[in-house]
Amino acid sequence: MPLPPVLFEDEVMIAFDKPSGLLMGPDRRDRSRENLAELVHAKMGEGVANVHRIDDEASGLVLYAKTKPALDFISGQFQSKTVLKLNQALVVGVPAQDEFNVDFVLKEDEAKPGTMCVVKKHGKASETQFTVLEKYPQTGDRPSFTLLECRPLTGRMHQIRIHLSASGTPVLNDVIYGNDTRLMLSDLKRGYKGRTDEKPLISRLALHAGGLTFTHPLTREKVTLTSPLPNDFAVALKYLGKFEAGKPRR
Repeated sequence: MPLPPVLFEDEVMIAFDKPSGLLMGPDRRDRSRENLAELVHAKMGEGVANVHRIDDEASGLVLYAKTKPALDFISGQFQSKTVLKLNQALVVGVPAQDEFNVDFVLKEDEAKPGTMCVVKKHGKASETQFTVLEKYPQTGDRPSFTLLECRPLTGRMHQIRIHLSASGTPVLNDVIYGNDTRLMLSDLKRGYKGRTDEKPLISRLALHAGGLTFTHPLTREKVTLTSPLPNDFAVALKYLGKFEAGKPRR
């Protein structure tokens, strides 16, 4: 498999546009599965290291450092929480507020290794800021959806997903923390006469790492890197916008 598309590259760092489903690192159970770390090391050498992580099921921007000083400098910004991380999530339901913060104590779920759970103590603090970008209400028993901007202030595993799930608006197609709701054109378009074996408009986790803003390790200037929404995500939003509450916009 070739490397994912490059979003940015200079002498000290490189940013990739990771597709949904590509693992960040080796699978502990199945070492044969392709992953971004091994692809990068095979093409660019072992000295190129990822600065941060996103969920394997998510798509979007992943930053790698080419040198140890660059890695230390950028990683320090993540640790000091000075990096602005922007994500887009399409969730099931409509939040009660257009802007809200979620802060929970999280720990790995001992009953389900590799997943997280909310606890009252003996875990790690986590916080995410959310802003509604667009609401897609539906009538009757048809599911409604919302596009959110998510700004994680901490970097816990599955943080955005578990925050949204615990808030009652899980990320669409989240098989761990979500529900079985699917985004079907037949639920949006009245009089749908499409295929009997209809497939969802988007079938993978509807979470995208859209941007990072941080200080460049050489120039010491602010840098903003962005990743455009993947085609399946953009198409899903197109149809949601076209059929609001089951009625075509004029």
